[in-house]
Amino acid sequence: MTKKAAATFVSALVLLSGVGTACLAAKAGGGENWPLFRGNALSTGVATSELPDDLTVLWRFRVKDGAFEGSPVVVDGVVYIGDLDGGLYALDLNTGAKKWEHRAKETGFIASPAVRDGRVFIGDYDGRFYCLNAVDGKPLWGFESEAQIDSGANFYNDNVLFGSQDGTLYCLNAKSGELTWKYQIDDQIRCTPTVVEERCFVAGCDGRLHIIDLAKGESLHDVEIDSPTGVTPAVQGDHVFFGTEAGEFFSVNWKQAKVAWKWSDPRASQALRSSPAVTREWAIFGGRDKKVHALDAKTGKEKWSFSTRKRLESSPVIVGGRVFIGGTDGRLYALNRDNGQKMWSYEAGGGFIGSPAVSAGRLIIANDEGVVFCFGAKE
Repeated sequence: MTKKAAATFVSALVLLSGVGTACLAAKAGGGENWPLFRGNALSTGVATSELPDDLTVLWRFRVKDGAFEGSPVVVDGVVYIGDLDGGLYALDLNTGAKKWEHRAKETGFIASPAVRDGRVFIGDYDGRFYCLNAVDGKPLWGFESEAQIDSGANFYNDNVLFGSQDGTLYCLNAKSGELTWKYQIDDQIRCTPTVVEERCFVAGCDGRLHIIDLAKGESLHDVEIDSPTGVTPAVQGDHVFFGTEAGEFFSVNWKQAKVAWKWSDPRASQALRSSPAVTREWAIFGGRDKKVHALDAKTGKEKWSFSTRKRLESSPVIVGGRVFIGGTDGRLYALNRDNGQKMWSYEAGGGFIGSPAVSAGRLIIANDEGVVFCFGAKE
């Protein structure tokens, strides 16, 4: 069996089971890539690549007068990331050298790119969704939504999915850009859509979790969550995990379309804008209360919390026994997954709004001062 066939077979198993994503992807030879905002279609935020015990800055890529709020993705040794000034960059993972740059006129990118089949997909804050050649950055097609796009893209069969602040989830043919279907809610969509089996999950600013039939573009169920959210839902097994602007964190059984449990900090509940990283045991996320929270994924009981100097907008990534997250205080933190103790930190200067990507033994993250950092083992 070829590597491509093996990867396709394993991906099918993962979507059917909803478990074992990291191990299966690594065995299929596709574990080194981080092609979507949260690493995979389930938005788990769990790395399949290991990181060295001791991290150092291997390279920096600086955009003069630039700023990054989006998160990078990495495919086949190339880092892709968009900035607020309208630059979409492809960088060599090993060296940080620029392979190409695409300039979007009078706009910028908050959304994270997504990469599939040699194409890069990303939306801008004027509502235009782009498809570009991953090799040279040349535009292949574009599609106009009616408002800003914060959502990263995800994929279903031959289609690409993204949400817009016009309250619409769009499903387009990934090759042609033609509209397959669209699904409308009563308020903005800021999250990246999460895909499992034949379903898509969208946590909306209308205060509902939407469960959508991907074949038809129609609602299967929706679940009341009491408050708006722009957090990307993470799927582990039968459950979807996400936080809200009211400071509540939910576990929803998506097969039953019922809330399994919800958590809020009894001390001081503040908005949760950090998308969670989840495993069978853990649900870990940051908050505007300046804390990283770790909950038992089965019960919702808080296991530990870690305090930072400023609010947390970045989403964490679980790498083995460590959790990595960037803070608006300009620090990148590595925490012990099991007890929340700080194991390492790096002071970058500018704040981190975007989240890390992990690929091939390297961690990549960008800050609001226009710098992309790559961490790895010192040679």
